[in-house]
Amino acid sequence: MLSLQLFRTHKELIIEGLKKKNFKDLDVVDTIIALDEKRRTIQVENDKIAAEINAASKSIGMLMGQGKKEEAEAHKAEVASKKDAAKEIANQLATLENEQQELLIRLPNLPHSSVPFGKTPEENETVRSGGVRPSLTAQKLPHWELTTKYNLIDFELGNKITGSGFPVYMGKGAKLQRSLITYFLDYNTAAGYDEVYPPFMVNEASAYGTGQLPDKEGQMYHATADNFYLIPTAEVPVTNLYRDTITAEKDLPVKMTAYTPCFRREAGSYGKDVRGLNRLHQFDKVEIVQFTHPDKSYDALEDMVQHVEKLLQNLGLEYRILRLCGGDMSFTSALTYDFEVYSAAQERWLEVSSVSNFESFQTNRCKIRYKNAEGKTQLAHSLNGSSLALPRIMACLIENFQTPEGIIVPEVLQGYMACSIIN
Repeated sequence: MLSLQLFRTHKELIIEGLKKKNFKDLDVVDTIIALDEKRRTIQVENDKIAAEINAASKSIGMLMGQGKKEEAEAHKAEVASKKDAAKEIANQLATLENEQQELLIRLPNLPHSSVPFGKTPEENETVRSGGVRPSLTAQKLPHWELTTKYNLIDFELGNKITGSGFPVYMGKGAKLQRSLITYFLDYNTAAGYDEVYPPFMVNEASAYGTGQLPDKEGQMYHATADNFYLIPTAEVPVTNLYRDTITAEKDLPVKMTAYTPCFRREAGSYGKDVRGLNRLHQFDKVEIVQFTHPDKSYDALEDMVQHVEKLLQNLGLEYRILRLCGGDMSFTSALTYDFEVYSAAQERWLEVSSVSNFESFQTNRCKIRYKNAEGKTQLAHSLNGSSLALPRIMACLIENFQTPEGIIVPEVLQGYMACSIIN
């Protein structure tokens, strides 16, 4: 959530940032500023009355001690009248603050200056690429056929148990899935990320804190009886581990990693681009999250990008890194890099990771703070990234490493799989 101080000092910066993110209702900025000015004026009046009540209350005791009962009673009546006025002002302030808050939570985070203008994924910028594209034979098969051929995933059984988008991993397919999860966690913890195992459902406050509410209600599964939400990403519960906390500056950065299943309704998703593992309602993902000093968050972002890049290099996959344009970024992000891997059988790029800096947008909502050396409390910056999302990684591994003899297991996974080929 954007700070009110930013509206007071950098109105034009806000408007330009909102334009870059293609936010249309720019009049809301003036409305928020007008509400803030009105609220501050009333707050001055409220403070004045509070001071008068305090002074009058002190004089009552003094007058009673001097035996001036009538004067004391007059002051009591004055205090009672002022308390009624203060109550009315407090109600006005609460109404204004609620109205202002409702407007503030509608505004997305402002993009970093390096974010390109644009509205569609085609306008994202390619930062760099790597890896080698495999040369497959004309008999190459997409992963939904290979997983059937080698009995790795049963999509129809998932349809029977739940519905479309809920596959059942079988035999070596289940083992490959588990191997990837374990490898990703081992890789992250070796880099200094502390592993956590959070709940897979969160309350409304947690979903609000990371920006899923009120922006993405339609994309989340909602357990209405308890008002819990199934998590769309581990980012939500892991970030909220530090909600309403203050960390010593010397303990920054905080680095965490977690495996969770993720649940997304993906309403309206259909067609060839979402076939097989390309888009699911339930999928597994390993996440990395950091809380950093504001001066160091973009260095941390670059470190996280390199961390994910090395992970893809270790798997032997061709990849590219994109800097997202304003119109393709998430509601909460200030700067996002997407990672895509090339599917040689489908002959297309598939997104497998997003690494983002949210600056203080989430930490302002969650009140995640640190105390500096002077004892002053400040908002930390939050970052997160997929390290990695499994479905499309598995799809590309299965497709890109297919041979007539079977599917070659990448070297870094062979110890986890206890084999070098799946056949």
